[in-house]
Amino acid sequence: MSNVVSKEVRLAKRPVGMPKLEDFEIGEAQIAAPGDGEVLVRNIWMSVDPYMRGRMYDRESYVPPFQIGKPLEGGAIGQVVASNSDKVAVGDYVQSMMGWREYFVAKGDTVQKVDEKAAPVQAYLGILGMPGMTAYAGLLRVGELKDGETVFVSAASGAVGSVVCQIAKAKGCFVVGTAGSDEKCTWLEETAGIDKAINYKTCGDLTKAVHDAAPKGVDVYFENVGGEHLVAALENMRPFGRLAMCGMISQYNDTTPAAGPSNLIYMVGKSLKMQGFIVSNHFDLLPDFIRDMSKWIGEGKIKWEETVEDGIERAPNAFLNLFTGGNFGKMLVKIGPDKAI
Repeated sequence: MSNVVSKEVRLAKRPVGMPKLEDFEIGEAQIAAPGDGEVLVRNIWMSVDPYMRGRMYDRESYVPPFQIGKPLEGGAIGQVVASNSDKVAVGDYVQSMMGWREYFVAKGDTVQKVDEKAAPVQAYLGILGMPGMTAYAGLLRVGELKDGETVFVSAASGAVGSVVCQIAKAKGCFVVGTAGSDEKCTWLEETAGIDKAINYKTCGDLTKAVHDAAPKGVDVYFENVGGEHLVAALENMRPFGRLAMCGMISQYNDTTPAAGPSNLIYMVGKSLKMQGFIVSNHFDLLPDFIRDMSKWIGEGKIKWEETVEDGIERAPNAFLNLFTGGNFGKMLVKIGPDKAI
């Protein structure tokens, strides 16, 4: 197979504040046949994630910025449709960071085979992929979770937060989480099994709502949001508590620096530990993650939701919905049919 025409999503201009659809463009590229050691992959699923907003700024970070006029990148699951590699065969399902496009050519040793019999292939972009691994490493290593502690999770119905909640419950913890709708809160309590879900949009005083839910205080806070959530967490932390700082989505589109929490002094008086982390720094935990997550899924202790947009053209819409609460669980884009060949 050669000279394939592939649709792709490119960054048209760098967003200022909240990204807009006109910051993206849909283009086409001619994809050549794979060379020696290479494979041609047709993507089936792709992920959109909040961290991608940071790559739209032209600045140094832990990952390089996206380039204007070039296709974006991100997690994807596809099927090999042509192969000149002894690492991957035609028909294999593979994971890559070559999302935001229909086809790509890559070296066979740069894509990772996934087992389509073990789980739906898109699960490797969510519960068994980067979001699940982020939850696992952030809660257990960075948050230093101990069995039976009290855990507070912001954005608890999201792709990462929902896994954090359920790992904590599997460890016998008391779990409080926030979400932006009554529907999401109901799912958290009735399906994910957490002890109290708070609708942060309607609860009024979030600090008080967290105190009412966990009057003895919080041992571990898993941060996905920032802003008033961090203020509420600091107010309610127990002495020697830990704050695992995964993200602050409330500030990703700010055009001026946001003020820091006015009660940061509690870090001193309560002897708290706050640590930011990037999941790629903890890949040594991957075997443990796969072992434990597979066990918990098999025991029915882990549930998950997906929000799906259909078609590569809908990828920008899916990304924008991350910042308005338009996703329930993992946000995915279905690019092609379940079988590419």
